[in-house]
Amino acid sequence: NPDSKIVRLMPNTPCIVREGVSVFCSGPQVTPQDNATVKQLFGTVGQIDEVKESMIDAVTGVSGSGPAYMYLIIEAMADGGVKQGLPRDLAYKLAAQTMVGAGRMVLDTHTHPAVLKDEVCSPGGTTITALDMLEKSGLRTSIMQAVEAATKRCTQIS
Repeated sequence: NPDSKIVRLMPNTPCIVREGVSVFCSGPQVTPQDNATVKQLFGTVGQIDEVKESMIDAVTGVSGSGPAYMYLIIEAMADGGVKQGLPRDLAYKLAAQTMVGAGRMVLDTHTHPAVLKDEVCSPGGTTITALDMLEKSGLRTSIMQAVEAATKRCTQIS
């Protein structure tokens, strides 16, 4: 129906703990008041942004599927800690809080992630050595390809 009010919304699972991010776009029949209602409702469970509809599939690839990528990284970091002798519960706590803190640093300081990353690295130190290994193993490329794959799949099924 051409008179229908349609809002396309992509929330993510951290909305469950009020730390989510939701993105929406509105059809031509949606009023500013309707948009304000969407922002008010989803603002209670995290951040909310309005975008062009052409961006929704990419949003899905980044933030819709993104929590699963972060969970995988947290699990891998914790497994690495356990391999090095840490108790599993402590390893999960350290990895998860490190993820939360790093995200908060990016959001609160408005500093580019590369700058923050460089601030953790010291010449010849542990962090730069670890980052070198991650880059050589293709982590950055794998994450970018995962976002691309999720975006393409979203386009196929929507």
